[in-house]
Amino acid sequence: MDGVIVNSEPLHKKAYNKMFDTIGIDVSNKLYESFTGKSTYSICKTLCSKFDLKNNPQELVNLKREYFKNIFQNDKDLDLIDGVRDIIEDYYANNLTLVLASSASMTTINNVFNRFNLEKYFKAKHSGADLKASKPHPEIFINAAKSSGFNKNQCIIIEDSTNGIKAANSANIYCIGYKSKHSKNQDYSTANKVVDTFEDITFNKIKDLI
Repeated sequence: MDGVIVNSEPLHKKAYNKMFDTIGIDVSNKLYESFTGKSTYSICKTLCSKFDLKNNPQELVNLKREYFKNIFQNDKDLDLIDGVRDIIEDYYANNLTLVLASSASMTTINNVFNRFNLEKYFKAKHSGADLKASKPHPEIFINAAKSSGFNKNQCIIIEDSTNGIKAANSANIYCIGYKSKHSKNQDYSTANKVVDTFEDITFNKIKDLI
């Protein structure tokens, strides 16, 4: 969702930076970019270990989510990624089954879906925050494929992050790497197809892949 459907990555970065400042740690851009696609808990667990923090990971999660909640409610720049509503409507009109698999919490997922009226287009939603393992572990995509009602070889994943693409590879599901301008320095080399615009993957252009 973040970086593919909605341009929320900058909002997440603001929330994380507020959390970093509050607990007094200096996180480099390189380290932060390596977190793209991972769940908040997984990120906070890594931070506690790397910076030898006395806080437990859930404390950091709660702090970051509180900052994000305030930013989400007040940041007027939050919007859908260019062209994504057209591609969602295109797939839906052509009877593709859409499933969301995001590392975001279900609360954030629901807030985004309600804000932009996306609920009717998707058969199911999955939150990585509800799972034991975060991307690059493939569990979320395996679950998403099952909930679609189709075999994995009939599914396509659209991902903008290194961790998400690795998860798709491990799940053995065809992956389209979307070069989102909001997800910096990600590795798309193992994606089956790489695009930087949704116009390149309209239904008519990908129907032979399904």
